Amino acid sequence: MPLVTESRYRPPFYLFNGHLQTIVPSLLREVPEVHYQRQRVETADGDFLDLDWARTEHLADTLGIISHGLEGDAGRPYVRGMARALNKAGIDALAWNYRSCSGEPNRLLRAYHLGDTDDLHFVVQQALRTGRYRRVFLTGFSAGGNMTLKYLGEDAARVPAQVERAAVFSVPTDLKAGSMHISRLENRIYLNRFLKTLREKIRRKAELLPGQLSVEGLEELSDFPQFDDRYTAPLHGFKSADEYYERSSSGRYLDGIRIPTLIVNAQNDPFLPPACFPRDAAERSPYVFLETPEAGGHVGFAEGLPSDGQYYSERRAVEFLTATVPA
Repeated sequence: MPLVTESRYRPPFYLFNGHLQTIVPSLLREVPEVHYQRQRVETADGDFLDLDWARTEHLADTLGIISHGLEGDAGRPYVRGMARALNKAGIDALAWNYRSCSGEPNRLLRAYHLGDTDDLHFVVQQALRTGRYRRVFLTGFSAGGNMTLKYLGEDAARVPAQVERAAVFSVPTDLKAGSMHISRLENRIYLNRFLKTLREKIRRKAELLPGQLSVEGLEELSDFPQFDDRYTAPLHGFKSADEYYERSSSGRYLDGIRIPTLIVNAQNDPFLPPACFPRDAAERSPYVFLETPEAGGHVGFAEGLPSDGQYYSERRAVEFLTATVPA
């Protein structure tokens, strides 16, 4: 039943298509008010994660954990914007960086992948061990949204009781369909940007761990299925890219979600094919709320002037997370 049939989002007139709504916020937005405190935590497998905290001035008992997008980090404007919005609402923010995404390579051969819920669970546990937080909200963008949905739905009993709500944006709930969609000619500008940074990380990892990783033919990999079949899948325990996509796509886990969860996917998102709009799952579930505004782009949702600097995604997340009843 929770299909949000009417979205209040309207883009500014000068961002008149999905590509502009995607690119302009990514390149031009700044959120200087957020000042992180970094914490490095050691993982059980001998690696590390870097956590960036943005705390309120007053002692908060509520925390929002923010998961960034593919090849992103806690410093991206959309993450900083969400951290600022949470702080303004009296909520501490924790933006975590995936392995290899904090500005320093991780120690192990593996890095991160879009279904890596163990690290997200570890971050939730680390936050709760502080003893400060009575409630925890989860937010995520794109890849981070997929991780968040999968985490909530794959084993609801594992999710701590303090995790009460979630709001995610621009989520590729079907990874195979999404990987094929972004390979289309009109999306090559995005694909090439991702592949450039992924290749750089593979080269650096090969230098740090000599003899453990081959870079032969790396430059010839021209789309996500090729890259994921060669590197992402085998480095993270999957037999193939297809198995990785199947087991890591959040769409198959939505029926298992047991807390109010908002998904906002724009209809003009250049990254998302029709398979990434899980309307049937939202209609079945009393917990999954799907909002599909006509505009917004990918991790965009910019608002026009006058404005206090917040984007629709941030307003909507805080509204949903702090509501007394789901809406």
